[in-house]
Amino acid sequence: MKKWFALCIAVGCALAASVLQAQTWPQRPVRVIVPYSAGGLSDTQARVISERLSAAFGQQFLVENRVGATGAIAAEYVAKSPADGYTLFWATTPQVSIVPLIQKVNYDPLKDFAPVSIFGKNTYVLAVHVSIPAKTLKEFIEYVRAHPGELSYSSAGTGSAGHLSAALFTSRAGLTMTHIPYKGVQAATDLVGGQVQMYFGPAADLIQHSKSGKIRLLAVSGGKRAPILPDLPTIAEFYPDFRADTWNGLMAPAATPKQIIDRIAQEVAKAARDPGVIERLTKIGVDAYANTPAEFAALIRSEAPLWRDAVNAAGIKQE
Repeated sequence: MKKWFALCIAVGCALAASVLQAQTWPQRPVRVIVPYSAGGLSDTQARVISERLSAAFGQQFLVENRVGATGAIAAEYVAKSPADGYTLFWATTPQVSIVPLIQKVNYDPLKDFAPVSIFGKNTYVLAVHVSIPAKTLKEFIEYVRAHPGELSYSSAGTGSAGHLSAALFTSRAGLTMTHIPYKGVQAATDLVGGQVQMYFGPAADLIQHSKSGKIRLLAVSGGKRAPILPDLPTIAEFYPDFRADTWNGLMAPAATPKQIIDRIAQEVAKAARDPGVIERLTKIGVDAYANTPAEFAALIRSEAPLWRDAVNAAGIKQE
């Protein structure tokens, strides 16, 4: 009986300490671990929300870039960090839903992290070179079908979101095209130069080339039309089972106190509704968006079959 009483006291003290920790958090700067280099699209979004969280909580939220292994290095680092709310992961679709399907990683995206909130969905655009005599997505599909195996598409690398979006699209549409993987921006550069005929990439990277008349934008990959390109149809309007949204958001080590998770999520939601933030994100092709921790977790689970289909369509085997 005494042992049971002592155990109850110990558990009660631990719970009280956890609640107190959550109530007094943050008492020092919080690190936001970003899996990409400084200056890129994902890094820019991370800095926007970090500024807002710094102002909301009165402590610095410091962006720290840890690059490598398609983001797995950053993910593994956060997964093994103390679950005290002082280390957060700027998670993106690849590290959570794609990378674990194509390479062995030392983390479980469903077990090792606590979802906090998404802070934006990225608009990917299907772009074609102007030499292709297609002005609409329907015309492009018909053109590719009339020239099976003759056309190619580029991507920023095998297994990248752009590659898988294109592979899923060609699979759903029944098209035969050749994939040419690049490293980084060269994928878009060769589309502009006409070395390849199709490319899926971030809207912000492609709009200027479109305005110069070198490429043509035909559709967006998300589930709804993009605010930055409202006149472009979604691919889902033609193929309802197609969706290739990519998102960015905050996650924490799995055992982080729920009170801390909820406090951060509430501030992210406020930021996503702010007109100034919406304007900043829209300019870089990002749809401002936030959800609850439970909704974030449900989204990850719901997307798993889609990305698995995309990996299979691309013919990628886990390394």
